[in-house]
Amino acid sequence: MPVLHTERLTKQFGSGSTAVTALNNVNISIEPGEFVAIMGPSGCGKSTLLHLLGGLDRATSGRVLLEGTDISRLDDGALSLLRRRKIGFVFQFFNLIPVLTAQENVALPLMLDGRQKEAVRLAREWLGRVGLAERAESRPEQLSGGEQQRVAIARALIADPAILLADEPTGNLDSRAADDLLQVLRRSADDWGRTVVMVTHDARMAAYADRIVFMRDGTIVDDAPLGPRATVDEIAERAGSGR
Repeated sequence: MPVLHTERLTKQFGSGSTAVTALNNVNISIEPGEFVAIMGPSGCGKSTLLHLLGGLDRATSGRVLLEGTDISRLDDGALSLLRRRKIGFVFQFFNLIPVLTAQENVALPLMLDGRQKEAVRLAREWLGRVGLAERAESRPEQLSGGEQQRVAIARALIADPAILLADEPTGNLDSRAADDLLQVLRRSADDWGRTVVMVTHDARMAAYADRIVFMRDGTIVDDAPLGPRATVDEIAERAGSGR
């Protein structure tokens, strides 16, 4: 069974003659352990799709099923609980709490869920997995951008979510830090058995994925596994042509 599945997912902003359709009847299924990249030009709907998949926004019509649960039907309280326990988020701007250490930032989801006894141990374990064991007591301002984003990944994974959603996670990183980060996301799927969905405009970053979904004008125009010999230029060409 897919971890995540959508049925005719549609999102409109505004109403009447001024309504704008950001997504139009999008159907997508994501299997356990897949690393899926979503690509497309600015304004094509890829971040809107990610927000709907993660329950950060509600669709105008259609359904989002996470492990068989229709999150579109959940009330705000149930949806908030599901996000905390089943979905990990990584954003472009890190979203770490500046007064907390790296370890405290990573432990926070478990602390909020009443799992204080496990929080510190698992936070240290996940910081070690992302290569930051020695930075556990550092605050965000003492970390590089790449280190902050790896802290964000550890925080997203500590609660063992069903899926990890990453929205332009390399957008504020230099190329070396971006590659380091993508290797962590790749390990999330390969070594830690996580399902990863990443929005990116960068073909080089998308090349780390197993599969690329190309979007244009609120619809999916191409969705296929990424062959082992696919080059960055080929990915960029597909993104530009909509093939």
